[in-house]
Amino acid sequence: MMKIDFVTIFPELIRPYTKDSIMKRAVDCGAVIFGFRNIREYTEDKYHRVDDTPYGGGAGMVMQVAPIHHAVESITIENSEKKMRIILLSAKGNRFTQRDAERLKDYEHLIFICGRYEGVDERVATYIADEEISIGDYVLTGGELGAMVIADSVVRLLPDVLGNELSAVNESHNRDGYREHPQYTKPEEYNGWKVPEILLSGHHENINVWRSEQSKIINNDE
Repeated sequence: MMKIDFVTIFPELIRPYTKDSIMKRAVDCGAVIFGFRNIREYTEDKYHRVDDTPYGGGAGMVMQVAPIHHAVESITIENSEKKMRIILLSAKGNRFTQRDAERLKDYEHLIFICGRYEGVDERVATYIADEEISIGDYVLTGGELGAMVIADSVVRLLPDVLGNELSAVNESHNRDGYREHPQYTKPEEYNGWKVPEILLSGHHENINVWRSEQSKIINNDE
């Protein structure tokens, strides 16, 4: 079983996502267990502040290293025997790909540190996290959405999570940027829009050829 912990000041942003659809199925089948640590619970002042002004001046507030360190340490102490990876969601991190999802699924325990405000004290990246990951070249309010994206892409690769084991094998981006062929389902015709006849033929070899050709077109591999 994989353990995934989210270290955040807004655990209730993430928690509902783990209770439905594929994430719920993953929990129910024993493939994963989710944990949540509220960084505010690891502060040392009565106001539970997690941020402060940046040294050297500048706009915005920076998340402090101490409460994040205490939150992560509370998790690692409890799970020291597991093969673990600590990930900081960061705009300057390496861009996440399907290859990263394949790599991360082999860990027993993933910890996602979700930043907020203007950023996170660099000592978190230097001394606490094993790596920094970004899900794209754009700015989000916090790391929670990125953490959910990565967790989703990893969890669906775990054994017994998807109903059909071939689903993960043939998905888009699973092979060096490969994008999947078009898919259709019933009815055969809707609003004058028809399903390609080859898919109705029952000739699996010809269907596989057609799908391969469509993938090449989509991927500009012709």
